[in-house]
Amino acid sequence: MKQYFRILFIFIVITNASCKVTKNAVATKDDGKIEIDFVQVNDVYEIAPIAGGKEGGMARVATLKRKYKQSNPNTFLIMAGDFISPSVYNSLQYNGQRIRGAQMIESMNAAGMDLVIFGNHEFDFSDKDLQDRINESNFLWVSSNTFHRLKDSIVPFTKTNVPGAVPFPQKYIMNVKDADGTTAKIGIIGLTLSSNPAEYVSYKEPLSTAKQLYDELKDSVDAVVAVTHQTVDDDIKLATELPGLAAILGGHEHSGVFHKTGNVNITKAEANAKTAYVIKLLINKKTHQFTASPELNYINEKIAFDITTNTVVQKWKKIAEDNYASLGFNPKKIVIASGEVLNGKESETRNTSTNFTRLITQAMAFVCPQADVVIFNSGSIRLDDILTPPVSEYDIIRSLPFGGGIVEADMKGSLLIQVLQAGLKNRNSGGFLQYQPVTYNNTSNLFMINNTPIDSLKTYRVAMSEFLLTGKESNLGFLHPQNPAITKMYPADTSANNPKLDIRLAIITYLESKK
Repeated sequence: MKQYFRILFIFIVITNASCKVTKNAVATKDDGKIEIDFVQVNDVYEIAPIAGGKEGGMARVATLKRKYKQSNPNTFLIMAGDFISPSVYNSLQYNGQRIRGAQMIESMNAAGMDLVIFGNHEFDFSDKDLQDRINESNFLWVSSNTFHRLKDSIVPFTKTNVPGAVPFPQKYIMNVKDADGTTAKIGIIGLTLSSNPAEYVSYKEPLSTAKQLYDELKDSVDAVVAVTHQTVDDDIKLATELPGLAAILGGHEHSGVFHKTGNVNITKAEANAKTAYVIKLLINKKTHQFTASPELNYINEKIAFDITTNTVVQKWKKIAEDNYASLGFNPKKIVIASGEVLNGKESETRNTSTNFTRLITQAMAFVCPQADVVIFNSGSIRLDDILTPPVSEYDIIRSLPFGGGIVEADMKGSLLIQVLQAGLKNRNSGGFLQYQPVTYNNTSNLFMINNTPIDSLKTYRVAMSEFLLTGKESNLGFLHPQNPAITKMYPADTSANNPKLDIRLAIITYLESKK
């Protein structure tokens, strides 16, 4: 009997061991399926939360990535362009140098950014400034159609502080593997529109470049993903011409986009990380098929701050506050305690006037009481959101991150009319002009001041944002001090705290006068 139980015990042990081995074998067997999760953000100009701390923030983006990575190690954080500019930090200094996006690079490093492409605003700065930011980055840059123009050659951008650094690839193959041993290769293409060309940048046409690179990739990878920073119309054209793409992770539009062309999903998150898309790419190696499913995530108070990233954010917030104080700003001071929300949405400010644009022109008129007309370009406003009271000085600063002074000049009515007509041509772009007290009569095609048509022979005193007088705005190349129709330039008052020195100071001064 004892012998029977001994044999039975050994049988049970062997059976259980066999079952465990079988179960483990099943668990580790390559099933031929693998999922890759892309956490996508784009057009992020604020490292800290906005909307009174309720939305956005790189520390929350970091937490979102960590959440997905815990369940799927093949999770990658992607930035689809526009992150080092424009920003309220870019006019500030740290350690004797302009910050110029350094705060964003350090925050993205801390957040675990994996891959980025150039947006058009990455080229707002000098060659040196951009190179410094590239050298500071810990993530991969993919640049399919933008190249570095040197004196005698055109080459890929690359890090210059690392010996033997690999130039930014035109196409990149991402190798992934999951727990059961399934492997896959994902081809990445990165495209940028040429709307903000700099002398040190050379562009290739995006669509033809994408076609060429896709053809080079398609037979050696399991799926090809395009990360783009261009208009949604160009993304739709890309999806139409390359229906085999797995997905298009896009940027440039700020209000968020989801569009499907054929089987290709086009996703663009809201600016300043108010939302993020998570694109779940499922690849079946046995059938050689894939599916891409986008999930929209709201970045809000329900998401905790990643401690490491938030430490970096707080460091830069302190640096910024010290800078603002030296420039005459008190960022925490409330300038509008209550009242209606201010509309700074680009879809509105670049097409018509809003209560926010009218506030700005009223402020300009207040600090320039002798001006007959005040004008600024809508591209000065980079908020693309609404401001909900209480509104602080920081909200004004971040709404117009470029700042810049207000200049005054006497000009012939003929030139003033030419300027205003150019503003109409710039509708839907940053060159769309805001002004007062001018009105436009559609029926007569006349610009009016106090119900009187502007006289082409009369001279008008015009106050405008100093950027406009550089001639660099779209369709306004003729607007510069050397234009013979400008008969007088008024000297700038450079005394401390003069509100004309910075359009944001003008707004704050005006708001203070109304209390």
